[in-house]
Amino acid sequence: MLKEHATGDERFYARGGSYSLAQVALAAGGTAVEADLMLTGVAPLQAAGPAEVSFLGNRRYTSALERTRAGAVIIHPDMIKRVPSSAIAIVAAATYEGWARVAMLFHAPPPLSPGIHSTASVASSAKVHSTASVGPFACIEDRVCIGPHCQIGPHVSISSGVVIGAGTRLDAHVSVSHALLGARVHLHPGVRIGQEGFSFARTESGFLTIPQLGRVLIGDDVEIGANSTVDRGSVQDTIIGAGTRIDNLVQIGHNVQLGKCCVIVAQVGISGSTVLGDFVQVGGQAAMAGHLHIGDRAQIGAQAGVISDAPPGAILLGSPAQSRHQFFRQVAILKRLGLRRVLPI
Repeated sequence: MLKEHATGDERFYARGGSYSLAQVALAAGGTAVEADLMLTGVAPLQAAGPAEVSFLGNRRYTSALERTRAGAVIIHPDMIKRVPSSAIAIVAAATYEGWARVAMLFHAPPPLSPGIHSTASVASSAKVHSTASVGPFACIEDRVCIGPHCQIGPHVSISSGVVIGAGTRLDAHVSVSHALLGARVHLHPGVRIGQEGFSFARTESGFLTIPQLGRVLIGDDVEIGANSTVDRGSVQDTIIGAGTRIDNLVQIGHNVQLGKCCVIVAQVGISGSTVLGDFVQVGGQAAMAGHLHIGDRAQIGAQAGVISDAPPGAILLGSPAQSRHQFFRQVAILKRLGLRRVLPI
């Protein structure tokens, strides 16, 4: 019978070792009282033991904080009084960031093993940096350039001419064509980059495919989740701005441009030639028509259907998408209409 395991099952996650309270507080960007405490790992509040560090990032879990057995807790200054006497508070204004850095302290990424696996196929004209790692059955075609400290996973396919920047990681079964990737890009398993977009002309005898002659340009520090797809441009480039995070199962159409540090949640579809500004957030299953312009820092709610441009800072909900105030006003009107039908007047 399967048994629930503590955070960081060592079959899958290598653990770095024990660290003093002072070292953990430094990593978290916080402060703590001086104490002779060694910490061996991280765990959630309800499961942590006296030698583990936890955190509170949401006030809804305050009751779990009060009952925790953790040896130390990363906490916002406003919550210090709720920390039990058995735990030491690591006070940090950015608790979630502190937790991320502490978790990385205990579970750092495994070191790269440079070299090309014997089963990989690498074209003679490809340039693979000596510090890069190429996994089993990877296929690297002509004129590909792979920078230093890259990690190319098993069964990855990289088509002719692709350039991959330093420190980039391509997980298993990723395919990349017609693309230039920046530094420290991470493509999760099954990501497809640079395939033809959905573009055709109608004729009297059927459909005529339009050649897709653009590229995909991916900026530094972009992360794209499993089984997401980014089509190459038709006559201009598809662009993913630096620092953008794309969840699993997202479709990015041809000629789309995403600004820097956008967040695109699972199952979003963005139609061709739509432009998103910087720091735009898009909720799960939202959809955007083509040729739109979404302003900087706009927020689009889950399952919204966007069919017109949005100004900077807009908050859109519903389908068709509309401003937050209009959406909730309509919801209130519909509720009142419903009550009138079931209650006597």
